[in-house]
Amino acid sequence: MKLLLLLLLAFFCLSLSRCEEKYVPYDYSATIECLGNPNKPQYNGGIIVNPDLQNGSQGWSQLGNAKVDFTEFGGNKFVIARGRNRSYDSVSQKVYLEKGLLYTFSAWLQVSQGNAPVRAVFKKNGEYKLAGSVIAESKCWSMLKGGLTVDESGPADLLFESEDTSAEIWVDSVSLQPFTQEEWNSHHEQSINMKRKGAVKIRAVNSAGEPVPNATISILQNKLGFPFGCAVESNILGNQAYQDWFTKRFTVTTFGNEMKWYSTEVVRGKEDYSTADAMVKLFQQHGIAIRGHNIIWDNPIYQPSWVKALSVSDLYNAVKRRVFSVVTRYKGQLAGWDVVNENLHFSFLESKFGPKASYNVFAQAHALDPTTTVFMNEYNTLEQPGDPVATPARYLQKLRELQSIHVAGNIPLGIGLQSHFSTPNIPYMRSALDTLAATGLPNWLAEVDVAAPPNVQANYFEQILREGHAHPQVKGMVTWAGYNPKGCYRMCLTDGNFRNLPTGDVVDKLLREWGGLSGQTTGLTDADGFFEASLFHGDYNLDISHPLTNSTASHSFKLTSEDSNPSPSVFRV
Repeated sequence: MKLLLLLLLAFFCLSLSRCEEKYVPYDYSATIECLGNPNKPQYNGGIIVNPDLQNGSQGWSQLGNAKVDFTEFGGNKFVIARGRNRSYDSVSQKVYLEKGLLYTFSAWLQVSQGNAPVRAVFKKNGEYKLAGSVIAESKCWSMLKGGLTVDESGPADLLFESEDTSAEIWVDSVSLQPFTQEEWNSHHEQSINMKRKGAVKIRAVNSAGEPVPNATISILQNKLGFPFGCAVESNILGNQAYQDWFTKRFTVTTFGNEMKWYSTEVVRGKEDYSTADAMVKLFQQHGIAIRGHNIIWDNPIYQPSWVKALSVSDLYNAVKRRVFSVVTRYKGQLAGWDVVNENLHFSFLESKFGPKASYNVFAQAHALDPTTTVFMNEYNTLEQPGDPVATPARYLQKLRELQSIHVAGNIPLGIGLQSHFSTPNIPYMRSALDTLAATGLPNWLAEVDVAAPPNVQANYFEQILREGHAHPQVKGMVTWAGYNPKGCYRMCLTDGNFRNLPTGDVVDKLLREWGGLSGQTTGLTDADGFFEASLFHGDYNLDISHPLTNSTASHSFKLTSEDSNPSPSVFRV
C-alpha cells in the first residue's frame, strides 16, 4: 500500500510539473547519412531507460533466442543482438504506452555485414505494432525515425527485428517521446508561425508625412501563398457551377486521367491532346497551377492497350516518343511532372529495358524541360509503415539514384507522396516527412484522400491536411477528390449540385483558418499611425480609410517567406 501511494504521488508530481512546464517542442530533425558514430538520443531518450547504453544492461534485456552483448568501441557504448534464428530474436525494453498520446520514436542501428532492413516494433497484448524501419548498414550507424499511437493503455515490449537472421543488430541512442494532443497541436502552431506566416507592418501618414492615428485598416487575402488544391477530370469543362466552386478555393490542380498516355494516344501514332489542352487553358485563365500527371505509369495494367503487342525495340521507341511528345507540349507550363508513376511498387519499364529504365526517362524529361521539377510519386510511404516496398528508406534509395542524373545541370527533383490513407498514423506520418525533409527537396502531398467509414472520414481527412500544412518541408498539397458523376475515386468533397459534403466542409474550414476564401483582417492604426498583423503568405489587397478626413487609399501586396523582418510599409491616406 505504501509503494502504491508513493507511485501515485510520483505520478501526480510528474503530471503537475508537466502542466507547469511549457509544451515540449518537437524535433523535426532526421539524419539520412550513415555516420561513424550515432548522434545523441532525441529528447534525451524520452521515456526510454538508459537510452544511450551508458549504463550497460540497465533497462534492456534479451528477447527470444538472441545473445545480447553490451559493448564499447571507440568510446561509444551500444548493444548487439547476435546468434539470431528468428526475425524477432532481439534486444528489448519494456515500456508503458498510454492511449491518447502520440509517440515519436528514433534509434540508431547498424548490422554486422552488408545491409539489411531493420524494423522497430512494439509488442503489446500479443500484437506487433510497427513504429518504423531503416536499411541499416555495416561499419556505420543509420537513424531510424518513426512513431505510433495505441488503442489502449498498457505495457509493451520494444524490439528490433530483421528478416535477415544472419545479421547482428547493433542498437544505440534510442528515444521514445510521448506528446499529448495539446502539445501536438502546439507544434503545428509553432511551425505555421515560422513557415507559413509573416509579419506585416503598415504606417499610415497624411500628405505632410505626419502619422494618421485611428485609421481603419482592412486587409483582404486574394490568394493563398501555400499551394493547396484538388484533382479534376474533364467533366469540369463546360460546367460553370463546378468551375465556380473550384476556382473560389484552390490554387493548384492535377488532372486525374487526361494527360496520361492511355488518354492521349488511344491508337498508336494518333495523339489527341485536345481535352488536356482545354483543361490547361481553363486553369491558366484562373491562375491555377497544374501538376503534370503523369509521363509514364510503371504499373503494367495502365499502359495503352496497343503497347502489349510491341517488341522491346518498338516499345523503346514508343516510350521515347511519348516522353518527347508530352513534355515538349507542356514545357514551362506546369508546376511539376510525375515522371514514372509508382516506381517503387511497379516495374513495367524495368522489366522491359533493365534497371536503368526509369533513370533514363527522368533524364530525358529533364533534358527536354530543365526548369520544371520532376517528381517521384508513390503511395504508402506516409500511409502504411508495414509496406516494405515504399518505406522512407526505400524511397531514399531510388531518390539517390535519380540525383546522380546530370543533364543540363543538376536535376530538380521533388518528393511526391500520394497520401491515400485509411486510418492515419499521424506520428508515423510526421516522422516519415522528417526523414524525407532531410534531403532538402520539396515534399508534396500529391493525392490526399481517405477511405474510412463516414463517421470518421472527415476527421481523419482534417488530421492529415493539418499535419501536411504544418510540416516545414511540405511545399504543397493536392486532394484526390475531384467530383465525378460516375463516382469519385475514394471520396468526394461535394454532391452533384456542388454543395459541400463533410469533407468539403473540412476544406472550407481550413481555408478560412489559413486566410483563404477571401479572409479579412481589420484594425486601427495606433497613435503613431502604425498597424501590425501576422498573416499567412499570399496575395493581398489593403484598404486604408479615415472617417475624419473622409479619405481612402487602396494598395496590393504579396507576403512571402522572404519577408521575415519587413520594414514598415508607409501609405498616404
